[in-house]
Amino acid sequence: RVKAMTLDALKSASRVMGIKQVSKAVKRGDATCVFLADDADARVIEPLIVLCQGQGVPVEHAATMADLGNACGIEVGAAAAAILRQPIC
Repeated sequence: RVKAMTLDALKSASRVMGIKQVSKAVKRGDATCVFLADDADARVIEPLIVLCQGQGVPVEHAATMADLGNACGIEVGAAAAAILRQPIC
């Protein structure tokens, strides 16, 4: 089993935030891990959970949207964030 990612990993990683951007990254195969806030609206995050399962992308959880936004270095909450694959130079 791969070691679970932590919110700290979001601070320094290449990342995207928000349901739309995270969904696009997962569809493109660019996301290595998706973080979802437990207090986000289930109707909003449920389709993303299904998408991640279908694409084999691990999903981690943050307690609140504020925690997730803070980990991403933004001053507002975020329902979802994804760590992106590093491009090979």
